[in-house]
Amino acid sequence: MKQSRAMSLIESVANVIVGYGVAVVTQIMIFPVFGLHTTLAQNLKMGAVFTVVSIARSFALRRVFESIRMRSAK
Repeated sequence: MKQSRAMSLIESVANVIVGYGVAVVTQIMIFPVFGLHTTLAQNLKMGAVFTVVSIARSFALRRVFESIRMRSAK
């Protein structure tokens, strides 16, 4: 069964929200191990940057693989 566009959107939004949370929590736990001490506000901002980069990366890879799929379908 094919996934609807609405469900694809919901899945994508959920993935971004969970990824953002994981990024922030990971930074809070790992940065001190490497001697980096940041405030919660800084962690939230860095998490946002990483999230935007992740979305761009994911989009680019999806387009590359879709292009490959379309070429092989010919």
